Amino acid sequence: MSDYILLIQGNEKTATTADEWDRFIAAALKSGAFRGGSEIGRREIVGDRQAARATDHIVGYMRFESADKQVLLELLQQHPVVVHGGSVELCELPKS
Repeated sequence: MSDYILLIQGNEKTATTADEWDRFIAAALKSGAFRGGSEIGRREIVGDRQAARATDHIVGYMRFESADKQVLLELLQQHPVVVHGGSVELCELPKS
């Protein structure tokens, strides 16, 4: 099993609806791979503000656990941000 974090970018071209999010969360739960997530609120930069890369376009995250990355990639085609012309980024978390 591998752990993943999905970074949700706020770049959709049209607005998503609560119903679309409800359907996607239901599909994610049904997959058995969904492990939670959240919107991202207020940010604080600690350290060198000049060197920090802006991440304001990241508006939320979701966590997944799966033995098959392809299954997740197929599920993410239904993600409301993707459906509305935006993008999400699936990142594999290294095992420590």
